[in-house]
Amino acid sequence: MENLWRAATGQDPNPEDYNGIEFWSNPERAGWLTKQGDYIKTWRRRWFVLKQGKLFWFKDSYSVSRSSTPRGVIPVGSCLTVKGAEDILHKPCAFELSTANTTMYFIADSEKEKEDWINSIGRAIVQHSRSVTDSEVVDYDSRR
Repeated sequence: MENLWRAATGQDPNPEDYNGIEFWSNPERAGWLTKQGDYIKTWRRRWFVLKQGKLFWFKDSYSVSRSSTPRGVIPVGSCLTVKGAEDILHKPCAFELSTANTTMYFIADSEKEKEDWINSIGRAIVQHSRSVTDSEVVDYDSRR
């Protein structure tokens, strides 16, 4: 939970949070999301990268390289749910990512982007929350 606390409070993550993950190369998903701060409830546009069970964010897309330091890291295996949050935030394309202790809110640029992020993060939660075999991995895309 310390990792998530660091991520939620905006403190720079510890390099141990992402050692061995080449977040700058071939991510499972990457793109712009607007993220609400945990304590200061301002909305900031950030570049997000999902790779190997971690959701990273950066100030800009062009600053993601081997020498980059993420502004935050969320280990998705510690997350319980990812779901739409338009009814909570009263904003279109909003979704939330929840752990036992905190909920983070995001806004995508379109409904399709929101659904793509929810599907990708949901798949990563299933894959990284416990050991699963390939046959247990839920394919969210095939449910449509």
